[in-house]
Amino acid sequence: MNRVVPVFFIALGVVLGGSFIGSIGGVLINQPPLKTLTDIADDLKLYAIISAIGGTFTNLRMLEGVFTQGDLSIIVQQFFILLSAFMGAQLGYWLVIVFCGGK
Repeated sequence: MNRVVPVFFIALGVVLGGSFIGSIGGVLINQPPLKTLTDIADDLKLYAIISAIGGTFTNLRMLEGVFTQGDLSIIVQQFFILLSAFMGAQLGYWLVIVFCGGK
C-alpha cells in the first residue's frame, strides 16, 4: 500500500501542473486564461489517472496473478490504487475550479 499516497499526489500534480502551464498557451493565442485553465483541467483528469497508475500493461500483468496464483489481494490493492489516482485527479480539478471562481 506504499503506492497509494504517491499515486494520489502524482495525479494531483498532473492536473494542477498541466492545467496551469497549459493555460499559458491560451494567453499566447489570445484565449481567456481561466476558461482555458478549466478546460485543460477537465481534459487532463483521465490522463492524470492513467499516468499516476503507471500505464495499463503493468496493472494487467498484476491482475494476471489473480488467475494464475489465485491471489485476490491483488484486486483489492489495484482498486485502492485506482481510487487514489481518481481522487487525486478530482481534487486537482476541484482546486482549479475553486481557483477560477467556480462554475
